[in-house]
Amino acid sequence: EKQKVKRMYGMLEGQFRRTFQEADRRRGVTGEILLQLLECRLDNVVYRLGFASSRRQARQLVRHNHIRVNGKKVNIPSYRVRVGDEISVREKSRSIEAIKESLEAVVRQGVPGWLELDADNFVGKVKALPERADITMPIQEQLIVELYSK
Repeated sequence: EKQKVKRMYGMLEGQFRRTFQEADRRRGVTGEILLQLLECRLDNVVYRLGFASSRRQARQLVRHNHIRVNGKKVNIPSYRVRVGDEISVREKSRSIEAIKESLEAVVRQGVPGWLELDADNFVGKVKALPERADITMPIQEQLIVELYSK
């Protein structure tokens, strides 16, 4: 299960373990907090908003300076977005065909409830932190918690 989630989010073992340790330190259900931390990564939010068709593509868009957070350049895929953050595509990058195609697809499907999208202006906003119910992927986070708790 851990390997599946690591691959899904495109993370290496060390980074994933640190994310788990942070989730473990926080108050609440560790498994749910872990998923929340993973969902709040900038590369994942770019993917969820539909600026990219995959998390890998989203990661590359972030690394290549195509993405802005609150108007500032952020090129770190693991950057953790907060409630109220505004994620946008850089002006010059809005003509990239892959971004347009991904955005069209997500406009048809819709974005998760914890995000807000203004597709015409290539801007998304984090309305709230994701709840477990918002994460529809078949993940058994309890197995990951049990593995790391050994």
